[in-house]
Amino acid sequence: MPTQRMLANAIRALSMDAVEQAASGHPGMPMGMADIAEVLWRHHLRHNPNNPSWANRDRFVVSNGHGSMLLYSVLHLSGYPLSRDDLRAFRQLHAKTPGHPELDLDIGVETTTGPLGQGLANAIGMALAERLLAQRYNRPGHRVIDHHTYVFTGDGCLMEGISHEACSLAGTLGLGKLIAFYDDNGISIDGPIDGWFTDDTPARFRAYGWHVVAEVGGHDAQAVEQAILDAKEDPRPSLICCQTTIGYGAPNKQGTADTHGAPLGEEEIAQVRECLDWPHPPFEVPQDILEAWDARVRGAELEAEWNQQMESYAAAHPQEAQELSRRLDGRLPEAFTRAIDEHIQSQLQEPARAATRKHSGNTLDAIAASLPELLGGSADLTGSNNTHAKGFDVITAQDSGNYLYYGVREFGMGAMMNGLALHGGIIPYGGTFLTFSDYARNALRMAALMQLHVIFVLTHDSVGLGEDGPTHQPVEHVDSLRLIPGLEVWRPADAIETAVAWKCALQHNQGPSAMALSRQGVDILEHSTQTVALIARGGYVLSDCEGTPELILIATGSELGLAMQCAQDLSDHRVRVVSMPCMERFARQESAYIEEVLPSQCRARIAIEAGVGACWRRWIGDQGRLLGIEEFGHSAPGARVMEHFGITAENLTQMARNVLGQESNHT
Repeated sequence: MPTQRMLANAIRALSMDAVEQAASGHPGMPMGMADIAEVLWRHHLRHNPNNPSWANRDRFVVSNGHGSMLLYSVLHLSGYPLSRDDLRAFRQLHAKTPGHPELDLDIGVETTTGPLGQGLANAIGMALAERLLAQRYNRPGHRVIDHHTYVFTGDGCLMEGISHEACSLAGTLGLGKLIAFYDDNGISIDGPIDGWFTDDTPARFRAYGWHVVAEVGGHDAQAVEQAILDAKEDPRPSLICCQTTIGYGAPNKQGTADTHGAPLGEEEIAQVRECLDWPHPPFEVPQDILEAWDARVRGAELEAEWNQQMESYAAAHPQEAQELSRRLDGRLPEAFTRAIDEHIQSQLQEPARAATRKHSGNTLDAIAASLPELLGGSADLTGSNNTHAKGFDVITAQDSGNYLYYGVREFGMGAMMNGLALHGGIIPYGGTFLTFSDYARNALRMAALMQLHVIFVLTHDSVGLGEDGPTHQPVEHVDSLRLIPGLEVWRPADAIETAVAWKCALQHNQGPSAMALSRQGVDILEHSTQTVALIARGGYVLSDCEGTPELILIATGSELGLAMQCAQDLSDHRVRVVSMPCMERFARQESAYIEEVLPSQCRARIAIEAGVGACWRRWIGDQGRLLGIEEFGHSAPGARVMEHFGITAENLTQMARNVLGQESNHT
């Protein structure tokens, strides 16, 4: 039987060989954390390589994602569908083994990591999801949701501010099934960290309320084993501080930054093989080591035991079992469709003038009871974001619920939401001011990159918010969010559009959605059954004229009312008003529909949106005009600021008459 060190050396060899083959990568972390990975994966991790998406598996996250070859190595060795050829293709185009891990449950990769600290926050979201589902569905004698979340993290993750945001909240919530391994190797890209990172990390995490096991020998399998056992027994989240040598086994480079982000080189690799007593050719692993690593038989047994538990659970608690299965499958309940459609009809029958943030809150109130998987929250702006739905209990260290006060932690909130979605069984939404989406932007981007079903509620969406001034008044934010591939950005104009936006966001499970919502009241718009049905297409004709239009006004949000008023003022012309609450949706429609809404023969177009409008060029063309804002705002009442920037019906009408006059001259 191979020794534990030989089993760990398989990770080291595969990692250094793959990096060398790619002439690019980070061999240091995999070689340094290999002993820890061997203990965790072979003795504690409950998983099934035959079914990587098994619902009750332990989650494993490599937050220090530059060490991706550690993950790929253990997946290959454990029996996941990741071949030796896949390892050889490390960092090559379309390979299953990209430079940083990318979400791929088919091969056991739980999340995309690389931007340091986000994997740690993802893991915290996963651990929270496990606890919430367990609290809701487990019954005496039936622990059908019962697993741990493990995460590897390094100095870089802990230097990033997001680690403070998320780990502080994890301690407050008491997420006892979260176990983090800190790769305390004293090295980052620039060299020894004692010149820029001298925090007392154990004391920091103890202050958060974590259980900390300090000064664990990261190359001592028995010490790591005992630390994990201790962590499992403690009701708090745990940090195991593992003192390791980066690039362990490389005689001339270990313990230095030379192993961090570059291949070791043929000469050094030859010496590593000698030092580790690993005489095998690149990518070759002896059969006895492969057999010792193979987790497929044990994994199948673990899942079979759980399936029996689920059968017993379903017999004793059929309603709960059915709901849990539906949630884990990501299927929305029929009750949701009824609830949202009834709410939309009620808004048609009794329209009210209010801010779209208020309309959003009303929509959440209407659907909350029908969606037990919905988990809301806000970064200390609950009352302003209108995100606390009626009937949602608040999550605390002791209590379960559907609403989380994230505190002033926008970035941590976004990355935790990603983790909640990655776990499964939960649809998270979280609120902050639109201008503060900058704090969470990388988490937003990662949600889009992973195509996660998360919803960002971003209120106070323009200079119309008023007195708080330019620090809080977004001008570039809506347009900048539209630049993120795969993110659907909704800027609804009234109660109906807001409700439909929520319906679309909740049904859209192939990527994230962002709601840009107003603080100020918006006009009541006249809708027909036909226009309501068309909102989900992202853009539609709200008000039309006889024949081919001379001018098309296109607007979103609070400015759509200005377009409608302008059209009335221009009753002597053929003017069409198009609402485009979601450009991304509209762009995916068939070309015939786009032509129907925006006929190419009508070149006279004006887009109206209180912000930077670079994305509008696609829809208005080079000859179109934009009524927007190209500078920062001012501190004054919202209406006064809008007037200052010319975002008024009067100014729009004058602009429209100028455009119509120019078109008349051209013809």
